[in-house]
Amino acid sequence: MDGNAQLAALMREAGFLKDDGSVGLKVFARAVSQQAGRPFTHTYVRRWLDGMVPRDEKTRQAIARALGGRLGRQIAPDDVGFGKTLKVSPDLGLAYPTDSADNVKAVSRLWQADLDSISSLLNAPANTAAWNEAALSWLVSTRQEVFSDTGKRKVNAADINGVRSTTSMFDQLDGEHGGGHARRALIEFLRTDLSGLLDGSAPNEAVRRDLFKAGAQATLLGAWMSYDAGLHGIAQRYFIQALRMTEATNDRLLGASILDAMSHQATFLGRYREAANLARTARMGTVASGSASAAAHFYAMEARALARLGDAVECDRAMAAAVREFERRDPATDPAEWFGYFNESELAAELGHCNRDLGRSVDATAFATQSLGPTASGYVRSDFFATMVLADSYLDQGELEQACDVALKALTIGETLKSARCQAYVDEFRTRLTKVGRSTVATEFAEQASNARLWTAQDSKTGPNRVASRRP
Repeated sequence: MDGNAQLAALMREAGFLKDDGSVGLKVFARAVSQQAGRPFTHTYVRRWLDGMVPRDEKTRQAIARALGGRLGRQIAPDDVGFGKTLKVSPDLGLAYPTDSADNVKAVSRLWQADLDSISSLLNAPANTAAWNEAALSWLVSTRQEVFSDTGKRKVNAADINGVRSTTSMFDQLDGEHGGGHARRALIEFLRTDLSGLLDGSAPNEAVRRDLFKAGAQATLLGAWMSYDAGLHGIAQRYFIQALRMTEATNDRLLGASILDAMSHQATFLGRYREAANLARTARMGTVASGSASAAAHFYAMEARALARLGDAVECDRAMAAAVREFERRDPATDPAEWFGYFNESELAAELGHCNRDLGRSVDATAFATQSLGPTASGYVRSDFFATMVLADSYLDQGELEQACDVALKALTIGETLKSARCQAYVDEFRTRLTKVGRSTVATEFAEQASNARLWTAQDSKTGPNRVASRRP
């Protein structure tokens, strides 16, 4: 990982930093705190040295003044390495790295570019070729990972548990409030904490593999939250780098779950054939895994893409396979523990989406209703998606009043969600409702919905006909 060499050199010159990097950080933190009028600790200083650029201009100026006061000359933010915008390749993160060192370097730079709001990455469209390259590279890989373990930071089990518990906290926030709620806070944690661990040294291979597994799962969550927030280019890059991390774990099921997520994003973006192939690759790469839960979900993702393509025959085949695999699963012994959330409600939600997209509105209504029943997952976003599918299905049956009543319930659920995907569901319902024509029911609905945030949003980043449902 690249650090801030300019800052380190100035701190050494000013006597704040010795060659071992361990002396003077607290002293420097106090000097910066005095200049900024707010407290900073040595942890902040270490992050600045690791390459993190303070977002606040006042903090950057305070650092420069603290150095200048000790050195007896004026120091500008440019001199400290803060004044220039980070320059990155627009292709950063799209390539599937050949080794773990390149993987860590690429994802660390992505996190920093994200925090620096590099528009060429945040606003980039997804790259179809990158999906294909990553999927093929993962599928045919036979490499045995070799770790150098030359980092100064010593990694232990407590560090890994810290990453896992923090990831779990952000996962809960994501499910309750959407990817746009705390996405940046997660990325900052990944850049300032996980990045340093991945660059550190572990006492043995088992700890190293556990670290990369925790890192892959945390990066996967960052990808999901970015995708849910409508930042598709950087989400795709996080998915690819998370997939590469799984090679260091020897956990094929974890890698396949990331391909499954990539399939989900591809369907959302209208790349249905690529989405189906990504789901098939996940299944092909884990034939011997023994996870019926994973296989069921891979088939469901394939079915979602085929339904959008209008291929009823192949979609029915995939749906039947999903149900068959689901019925033979044993959650207590299934090796893919992260698919534990995939219960009867989630399967019904997937089947509801497929049948709606195939024009089978009665079947879609039945499945969507089932997904909102006693076995419902309880995730706010999942409930929103299923409720909107139910509203669409009633509308397709000509049950306008019922459709509008259900849509109003969904909008109420969605008030707490900052999610571009949720906005896309609402946009699609709006398009369907417009085709019905003017009516008293539609007019009354529009009046009742006028205060709902998702209904009145004027700037959707996704647009209509971009719907998916995988993650709560």
